[in-house]
Amino acid sequence: MATTTKKTTTTTKANSKKTTGQTGKMKDSEFHEFFVDELKDIYWAEKHLVKALPKMKKAATSPELAAAFEKHTQETQTHIDTLEEVFALLETKPAAKKCDAMAGLLEEADSIIADTDKGTLTRDAGLILAAQKVEHYEIATYGTLAVFAQNMGHTEVASLLQQTLDNEKATDVALTEIATAYVNEEAAAE
Repeated sequence: MATTTKKTTTTTKANSKKTTGQTGKMKDSEFHEFFVDELKDIYWAEKHLVKALPKMKKAATSPELAAAFEKHTQETQTHIDTLEEVFALLETKPAAKKCDAMAGLLEEADSIIADTDKGTLTRDAGLILAAQKVEHYEIATYGTLAVFAQNMGHTEVASLLQQTLDNEKATDVALTEIATAYVNEEAAAE
């Protein structure tokens, strides 16, 4: 009978830790620290993306692509605000850690602008390619972070990250629609 009581107590403590995600060792665990470190990484990425998108908008030839970049700039600011909310929920000061992946992707977008002619749909096709690479990176990151949060019992954090993930997926679809509606075909004909 003592074994059953001990097991129930251990299970209750484990469930309590999993539910809150903030008690005891969970908050100080290596996995939690890794999670927060990756949040800092995507925070840096979003803060730099919000600065790069207006340049991509300006470089776009088609009004539809320019409008998509404008919309994504506004959404990216929302992602930054959401990450700040996530940091607050985790009782952690928002901080950015350089994201080498995003730095490389944004450098690639700059190269596409430099290597293509202004006013061409070839440039738009390249900008869509660059933007979708960014989206796929963000989709992978937010998807993984949402699962991490869920596994640690950070239910509200997981929900916020899932909302951002859903938005990133929608942006990727919108870019594909612009590319396949006319940009790729007309770029191929230039």
